Amino acid sequence: MEFCDKCGAMMVPSTEENGSRHLKCRNCGHSKPIKGKLTVSHRLEKTPRDKIVVVEDDSIPMPVTKAICPKCGHTDAYYWTVQTRRGDEGATEFYRCTECKHTWRNYGG
Repeated sequence: MEFCDKCGAMMVPSTEENGSRHLKCRNCGHSKPIKGKLTVSHRLEKTPRDKIVVVEDDSIPMPVTKAICPKCGHTDAYYWTVQTRRGDEGATEFYRCTECKHTWRNYGG
């Protein structure tokens, strides 16, 4: 990773019209030639479960809505939403029964 000598922002690889490759600052436009090869040294593997947040702490105040618990049939549940899929798809709604604390989800449409 390279940082701009002028403003300190991260520099990204760029290719000129003549085919020459260099690093260019997204912030101020400063560029410098690439020395050697560009390689990716580490890749993170993420799964959809990495972004799912399940709240276990009852001390956090949460809104309550009318939802039927599939476990005990109670009609009140805490709820929260998380964007678990692509940004152009609906958020996933999570519910937790206020009575038995069972947690379930509903995929938004």
